[in-house]
Amino acid sequence: MIRNIVFDMGNVLVRFEPELFLTREGITKPEEREIILRELFRSIEWAQMDMGVLREETAEPRVLSRIPEPLHAAAQNLLYHWSRPEDVLEGMEELVSRLKAAGYGIWLLSNASLAHHIYWPKYSVSRYFDGVMVSADLRLIKPMNEIYERFTEQFHLKPEECVFIDDMPINAAGAVKHGWKGIVFHGDPEELKEKLREIGVEF
Repeated sequence: MIRNIVFDMGNVLVRFEPELFLTREGITKPEEREIILRELFRSIEWAQMDMGVLREETAEPRVLSRIPEPLHAAAQNLLYHWSRPEDVLEGMEELVSRLKAAGYGIWLLSNASLAHHIYWPKYSVSRYFDGVMVSADLRLIKPMNEIYERFTEQFHLKPEECVFIDDMPINAAGAVKHGWKGIVFHGDPEELKEKLREIGVEF
């Protein structure tokens, strides 16, 4: 029986859309957009922040060294302030609140930097969560085996009572490997509701 619903964050609960973030910054030229996408969001440093090896402050000079000076201000703002409280995905907070009201444990397992502890509480959906595990705190990232083991150990959960919802199939598959149920989220809350009901989640 499923007792715990474990969510990924980016593109499951909140928007993580670098193309959108660039538009907000007023970066419209294709060549400039590609530079910031490549040197910031797709960079080694971004992955190292998720792994807890770097903080934004230590990643910044490395990233900026590869970006033309006129784009520095936009890149810095994106590095530190890409998240916005209003960016909860439509329909997801309502679903989370219903699951919580139905008695399910609500949890977060996310690949994210240490800055997550600053911006996550600003999202209104965060108030429903019983616990949060962030990759940077452990220096482990999904889909590494250890992160799923550490999650259930830390929160004293039984794998067979957990379902993990992630937009990346490999991350959901990692959970399944450890005895959880796994659901790949395709951006449609209604589809997600049906998948949850199919595995016996009632709400």
